[in-house]
Amino acid sequence: MSTFDFKTITNPGVLNLGVFPARREPDFSKIIKLDANESLLGPSSMVAQRIKQTIDETNYYPDAGALDLKDALASHLDVAPEQLTLGNGSNDILDIIARVFAGPGDDVVFSQYGFIVYRMASEAVNANPVMVPAKAWGNDLDGMLAAITDKTKIIFLANPNNPTGTWCEKPALEAFLSKVPEHIIVVLDEAYTEYSTDGVLPNGLNYLRDHANLIVTRTFSKAYGLAALRVGFAAASAELTNLLNRVRQPFNVNRLALTGAVAALEDQAHLAETVELTAKGMAQWIEGVNELGLGYIPSRGNFICVDVGDALLVTGALAEQNIFVCPLANYGMPAYVRITIGCKEDNAKVLKALKGLVGS
Repeated sequence: MSTFDFKTITNPGVLNLGVFPARREPDFSKIIKLDANESLLGPSSMVAQRIKQTIDETNYYPDAGALDLKDALASHLDVAPEQLTLGNGSNDILDIIARVFAGPGDDVVFSQYGFIVYRMASEAVNANPVMVPAKAWGNDLDGMLAAITDKTKIIFLANPNNPTGTWCEKPALEAFLSKVPEHIIVVLDEAYTEYSTDGVLPNGLNYLRDHANLIVTRTFSKAYGLAALRVGFAAASAELTNLLNRVRQPFNVNRLALTGAVAALEDQAHLAETVELTAKGMAQWIEGVNELGLGYIPSRGNFICVDVGDALLVTGALAEQNIFVCPLANYGMPAYVRITIGCKEDNAKVLKALKGLVGS
């Protein structure tokens, strides 16, 4: 057996990364799974029907250009097809952006409680991750501007943010975009934007015309309920999109996923139902944690962060009851668990379980 240490020839940034924890899939019918921000309704029946019709075509490669989905997205979002890049989930898009625009010695800026993939994508290309301290659990936009140097290449900004659920409103975001130098890429990660329908959240797509350095990323994994299919996309100027598509693998979104995503866009009634039920579930959770005397972070996502004192202890105790939520110790939030909004019955069961563990 070889004694050669392969770490000596590994990109230094990769050595800072861990391996995503693996666990065997549970029997979903026997657990309450609120740990991954998945849709409470899942995909629409239209999606399932279209996928069944496509299953016999799995011996064929998918459309490398994803032209049907791009056309559907362009029509739905009022952008041009040449402004769209498809990804194997929006994580894939974030990784592509880092590979295209950052490298050794470059700085990549993101928030203290920003999505963990921002750091991972940065370190994988040997760029310097620059974490800006959060403000009230959210993005400190002034702090991000102050962190810009002549080495800054990318700023990652989630709105709403995962895992905290915090958000930036229109005036603050517009002021921020106007102050970022045009040679720095701003990535506006809007994975949860569909869950906010009252106009408070800015629509990043509205700023593409005036900010050529802006890339907006979105996903079908959350509100559209296609997490297992892995479909994400980015909208940007045609110039930036051309650069991203030079690095994107030609078959990075599979045929079933492309079919399902087109169907999901067509079934906006199902999306509206998902969003409505999630809002009701959020109200149920806020009322419940207030009754328990627990602190929480206001959220515009389909999840809520609750202060349970010792998140790992509580998460373990809930798991013994076949209830799964997400502890946030790896984000430097050891007291908090992130709980996905579930159906009314599941929410009630988890709140009852919490009452037995940490309720006042």
